[in-house]
Amino acid sequence: MILSDLIDRPVRDAGGERLGVVVDVRFAMDRSDGRLLSTPRVFGLIVSPRSSSSFLGYERTGVNAPALLARWFAWRERGSFLVLWEDLAALGEDAVTLREGAVRYSPRLAGTGD
Repeated sequence: MILSDLIDRPVRDAGGERLGVVVDVRFAMDRSDGRLLSTPRVFGLIVSPRSSSSFLGYERTGVNAPALLARWFAWRERGSFLVLWEDLAALGEDAVTLREGAVRYSPRLAGTGD
């Protein structure tokens, strides 16, 4: 699978209701266990009910400058959510389907010191 194939793919809940489209893929860096580099892994998907383009990182933290762009991105990202990779039931050719009981998290990163 090529991750760019997920961008713009519709996302549906377990009942088949359309929730939005994938606008970004979130990665996590696992501990390196003594190796020089950490191993990245897919952490989750950012889903937007309105937009089909990336938020350019503004959804990650409380970035507030330049103010005009920050307000515009905050307005544009409303309703967006992060769904964890473990909460995906299927990656189909036509849609991503979430498992029953999948949790929708805020796309903002918490506790990063930003």
